[in-house]
Amino acid sequence: MIVNCAAKYKRNACALKHAAPRGGQGLRAARLLPLLIHTAILRAMHILKGKSAIVTGAASGIGRASAMLFAAEGAAVVALDRAAEVESTAAAIRSTGGRAVALVGDSSAEDDVAGAVATALREFGGLDVCYANAGISGGLVPFFEETVERWAEVLKINLIGTFLLAKHAAMEMVKQKRGSIICTASVAGLRSGAGGVPYSASKAGVISMVQTVANQLTGTGVRINAICPGLIETGMTRPIFERARERGSEARIGQLNPLQRYGVPQEIAQTALFLASDAASYVNGQAIAVDGGLSSSHPIVVARH
Repeated sequence: MIVNCAAKYKRNACALKHAAPRGGQGLRAARLLPLLIHTAILRAMHILKGKSAIVTGAASGIGRASAMLFAAEGAAVVALDRAAEVESTAAAIRSTGGRAVALVGDSSAEDDVAGAVATALREFGGLDVCYANAGISGGLVPFFEETVERWAEVLKINLIGTFLLAKHAAMEMVKQKRGSIICTASVAGLRSGAGGVPYSASKAGVISMVQTVANQLTGTGVRINAICPGLIETGMTRPIFERARERGSEARIGQLNPLQRYGVPQEIAQTALFLASDAASYVNGQAIAVDGGLSSSHPIVVARH
């Protein structure tokens, strides 16, 4: 089925290439050709066979794509999200013969995070991979209008929640002397110009935490890495895409990076799959940008006051 899926992407891409008109929609279709062709690169390899994984923020976007890809590659998955739609992710996995448990909970609440780890141990007999992906943007609020309350909420979910899953997962992984912890950071955590102030600070914190924890776990066999996505079309970024479509400027989305397009959740999931697998056995303490080349120069549009 997965091989057929890849073939379908290629057929669709070929059809678009020959049929797309020379207009806004045609240009958008042409830019999306690489997405259609390449979203199934690492499929049908069963590289996570026999492993178990936790994915937070798994109800939609990057988390859902990653949970489903992990399962397609053989992992048993605990999917955690505060949105009830997380059950649909688990149901989709089970419908194709995979193993998955859905938990509705708060990834920034220690009891819920500890409960997710306990569920993986109870249901699947161990924990090999955890992907701390849950996050919020906090919106693009001008600096002088930011509040302590907004900062606290963004940091709680993006940084403290990531710390909690890394901590509780590592406590179990250390016992078995192996494991992969993956955290969603952002290109906004690398340099300015890709997000609001609290969001950018929270993601810089995730990168620093990953680097520090990698050294704290020296000699344990447990790896920890961060993924820094660029502009990806998800529920969190939906307002950006909706505003652009309303203005008729959708064709300009993602034009600041050398590939001149935005990304899709499956492209981040592919990177997460690599980091989760034994193929990344010597990758540790890294912040890997998956951004179409944006962070190679990180161009910004300066807001005028």
